[in-house]
Amino acid sequence: MPSDLADPGAVLLDMDGTLVDTEGLWWQAAAAVAGSLGRLLGPADVPHVHGRTVEDVAAYLVGDGPGAPAAAGRPRLPAVARRLTDDFAGRVEREVTVMPGAPELLAGLAATAIPTALVTASPRSIVELVLPRLGHPFDLVITNEDTARGKPYPDPYLEAARRLGVSPARCVAVEDSPAGIAAARAAGCRVLVVEPGNGLPTLDRVREVLPRRGG
Repeated sequence: MPSDLADPGAVLLDMDGTLVDTEGLWWQAAAAVAGSLGRLLGPADVPHVHGRTVEDVAAYLVGDGPGAPAAAGRPRLPAVARRLTDDFAGRVEREVTVMPGAPELLAGLAATAIPTALVTASPRSIVELVLPRLGHPFDLVITNEDTARGKPYPDPYLEAARRLGVSPARCVAVEDSPAGIAAARAAGCRVLVVEPGNGLPTLDRVREVLPRRGG
């Protein structure tokens, strides 16, 4: 590594759609639950589903959007959230694909002294299904139970930086969804965006994100 590059204080990685290819499974779960509520999801619903917490999606599905049930007939949010989680968990148990480049990036990070955190909108029960597939010793895992507000609010990234004892400005976040990107940027992190089909960035690319020493 060139001597004028400064290592990040921490690397904060999103899970769904970044390290594992589960965004499609989450969409399928949301669409199935929406269908049971008499609602058909389409392209306009994507920003309200991808990168969002279970609770946020549940609230969206029973909200006042087009096709939502009348107020008197809306199910309770906790019940819808449980159905979303259970449906998603079943799909994850059957099919989890690690994203291209993720094993190499995680192996490179494991060989360094750079702290790593998994920062996800998924509940801890889902994370526990995925972690064995990643095989990486994260220093910290932040799930949707760990903050009052999830992505796109900065809370998850701020909490990760706080617990690691690192300034957000010294953290590099690796994200794929608009909600996650917005959350990391609002927290003050440097952000590497994972583009569909391009795989994960290399460790060298992660190290290049922070300003050079003296620059």
